[in-house]
Amino acid sequence: MSHIIAPSILAADFANLQRDIELVNRSEADWFHIDVMDGVFVPNISFGMPVISAIKKHASKTMDVHLMIVDPDRYIADFKRVGADILTVHYEACRHLHRTVQAIKQEGMKAGVSLNPHTPVSVLEDIISDLDLVLIMSVNPGFGGQSFIENTYKKIAQLRQMIEKSGSQAIIEIDGGVNDKNAEKLVATGANALVAGSFVFRSEDPEQTIHDLKHLKY
Repeated sequence: MSHIIAPSILAADFANLQRDIELVNRSEADWFHIDVMDGVFVPNISFGMPVISAIKKHASKTMDVHLMIVDPDRYIADFKRVGADILTVHYEACRHLHRTVQAIKQEGMKAGVSLNPHTPVSVLEDIISDLDLVLIMSVNPGFGGQSFIENTYKKIAQLRQMIEKSGSQAIIEIDGGVNDKNAEKLVATGANALVAGSFVFRSEDPEQTIHDLKHLKY
């Protein structure tokens, strides 16, 4: 399958949010990537339920919601209610990860697990066959516009091997510092989905930038 492009709404212009959502709708992007931060798990605060609900009213594509929060289990049903299609939780934030993943699926969403840069992919070995998506953070979570961490390629290769060995259907998604200089190598190494925020929304022509990311030569 061709790779998925998921522009990160965290980098959109919040004063013109509907305009930027419609831009993504028009573009060749596949998903909306929405980061939820609580100021505790990561040192930043972002969207709450009302904003996500407002995005959903205008978004015509998959809502890929990434929770960077402590105790995500409390809000699983709420994120389904406001429009999440995919719900990704952090391995580092979940005490009972299998239970959390099953709760996401029971709400009718696809279940993802994210790994911080310091967390090895091996921690997912016993649950990989239950996952629809693994999100590898290629920057430290919390802020947009950071530099890409080169060790990400090694983690993608290890995870791809684990997925193929287990027969899992999990998608590998990369978030952080994705741009035209590393996108081809990320997909060639085994990534299926690329999250791009600043690189898309701060470019002169975001729709063309999305087009270029979608049509890589690998």
